[in-house]
Amino acid sequence: MEKKKDIIERAFKFGVAVIKTADSLPKTPVGFAIANQLVRSGTSVGANIEEAQDGLTRKEFIRSMSIALKEARETRFWLRIAVESGTLFTKKVGTVLNESEELIKILVTIVKKSKMKL
Repeated sequence: MEKKKDIIERAFKFGVAVIKTADSLPKTPVGFAIANQLVRSGTSVGANIEEAQDGLTRKEFIRSMSIALKEARETRFWLRIAVESGTLFTKKVGTVLNESEELIKILVTIVKKSKMKL
């Protein structure tokens, strides 16, 4: 039960960190585009993990957790784009980028183990 609360809380804090990161992007067309994508994917991670908690079947749980995994990967992509394009500096997004990596690893494990139990 503690692990379940941990991933839920981590995803929530990740979403907040992504919002703050997106808010620090320059107010330019590129900044707005990246910010929009970041906020959508970064907050979707936690939303899908929350949704998975009410899955009526294991398949529903796996589906929602798989979507959360996809969203975490997308968020990592947008963070990397922001850094590589020079839109954000690595120092600003390093922690958020690292947390995206950690969440991806955790979600991969959850999805794999859940599929083994089908």
